[in-house]
Amino acid sequence: MRITQISLEESLGKPLAHDLTKIDAKKHKKMAMFKKGQIITEEDLPILRDMGKEHISILELTNSEMHEDNAAAALRDALLGENCSAGDVAEGRITIYADCDGLLSYNPQSVHRINEDPDWVLATTAPHRQVRRGQAIAGFRILPLAMEKHRVERAVSTASRMNVKPFRPLRAGLVTTGREIAEGRVEDAFSVKFSAKISAFGGTLIGQRFTLDDAELIAAAIRGFLSEGAEVVVCTGGMSVDADDRTPRGIGLVAKKIAFRGAPILPGAMLMLGWADSINSCDSGGNDVAILGAPACVVHDERTALDCMLPFIFAGENPTPYVRQWGVGGLCEGCAPCHWPSCSFSSDC
Repeated sequence: MRITQISLEESLGKPLAHDLTKIDAKKHKKMAMFKKGQIITEEDLPILRDMGKEHISILELTNSEMHEDNAAAALRDALLGENCSAGDVAEGRITIYADCDGLLSYNPQSVHRINEDPDWVLATTAPHRQVRRGQAIAGFRILPLAMEKHRVERAVSTASRMNVKPFRPLRAGLVTTGREIAEGRVEDAFSVKFSAKISAFGGTLIGQRFTLDDAELIAAAIRGFLSEGAEVVVCTGGMSVDADDRTPRGIGLVAKKIAFRGAPILPGAMLMLGWADSINSCDSGGNDVAILGAPACVVHDERTALDCMLPFIFAGENPTPYVRQWGVGGLCEGCAPCHWPSCSFSSDC
């Protein structure tokens, strides 16, 4: 790469090698006033002087080099996955956006590997976060005006595609255990809260069943929801190690597989996940239905392990491979006001 500086007068009739930006302090904007390849005309000279330009850089590339915009476009194409789109390239910069509400998924190690090259700057929203349509999920730029082609090829080969898995409008059943609630001595305080949580994903609460602390009764309540076409069942209460807490056993009687019991996250360490077959008569063969055991803290804490789990379930993503990594960032800081999901607690890798 060779950069030659020439005066504004000498630049007449010559193409720009890179974008030239202007900062509008009143509007708090930075915009490209001149684009790469634009031919400088006589009318452009006063504008350039107003931008503080007295000289223009002319860039000459060798056959082994690539212009910053072309390098950025190559990485963009390698990063764009399902339900993602990108803005225009400007000065080697690109922003990637989510095209729908969903769960963001990509390999974070690929971001670290790309950024090992000091001339790449790739910044992303943390993986396994719930994102909204139109939200920026990644931004990157090339620092120099040109990049060697072999470095571009390395970054492209290293890149992990960013995907947004859309949330599904699942039908949910809620099983609430505990003699004190089933007998009406204590009023349930979770159903309204739970309904609001799943509505954020397009989900619907189809009903709530109350049972005593009895594994067979809990299992029967779960099966009842499965027969009604529930696509996820959440059980609250009775998840601790107390002698009267039988919910894990009840889930175990229905689930064909227990994915895990206990997670390195606070509040909500007693979280449990099992999988059952749908027994809806119109479903040939059955589909996996998530059965969640929600710890008691879901009633009184604003955000818990259940909130970390729900985006996976509604996106149709199995969280099991990531659960043991939830310890890093897995301590809710109890911020007031709560910034969920724009916090580390919502983005455990």
